[in-house]
Amino acid sequence: MSDSVYVSVLIPAKNEASNLTPLLQEIRSALVGEDYEVIVVDDGSTDDTVAELRALKRDGFHQLRIIRHARSLGQSTSIYHAATVARGHWLATLDGDGQNDPADIPGMLSLVRGSEGLAGGIKLVAGHRVNRRDTASKRWASRFANGLRSRLLKDATPDTGCGLKVIEREAFLRLPYFDHMHRYIPALIQRHKGRMIVHPVNHRHRVAGVSKYGNIDRALVGILDLMGVWWLIKRTKLDATPEELQ
Repeated sequence: MSDSVYVSVLIPAKNEASNLTPLLQEIRSALVGEDYEVIVVDDGSTDDTVAELRALKRDGFHQLRIIRHARSLGQSTSIYHAATVARGHWLATLDGDGQNDPADIPGMLSLVRGSEGLAGGIKLVAGHRVNRRDTASKRWASRFANGLRSRLLKDATPDTGCGLKVIEREAFLRLPYFDHMHRYIPALIQRHKGRMIVHPVNHRHRVAGVSKYGNIDRALVGILDLMGVWWLIKRTKLDATPEELQ
């Protein structure tokens, strides 16, 4: 693998052994010619997830790195741990279930390429699932949650739950960490005065395995998280820039 890594693809995965091999093959195809790495975080899986990943490395997937949690710590912690060891300037996050389409990553990178270090440069490209392939109950719950969050946080994001995002690594590591923070990355990036754009992305049916999150679970933790993020935004004073005197 090249010492120069432009983008680190971060994938939290729990019991996704049947989905990871085809997903990682798609990533290889999508990022041909790119300087990249893929960091998969096995989040306490009890299936053959680690065995599948090790087999891919043995078969020559040199861009693949594997991190393992002995017990499940959740999606946000998985992404955070991967980001701390990532070598790319950009982080591309996507779910391990194969519902996000890696073919969208090059288009998202094209929106930020060359903006590194520029004043007013883009810090986040947030995916928007325009053809969402989930159950009716999950889509309804997501619409309700997105509407409530948007009214309270005013983050101008129609689909904050989309796992596919491209984020500047430095900007991500400045954000406050807490469990479930991945759902509030757009609001937190804007809290730090980072520029964000929304990009339409493809969404696919889950082929194997089962969802790890239920609507009730998300609702219960979401209310507390939403109020916490609202409090953080209200208490920020990052809208002023200090002047250095000569």
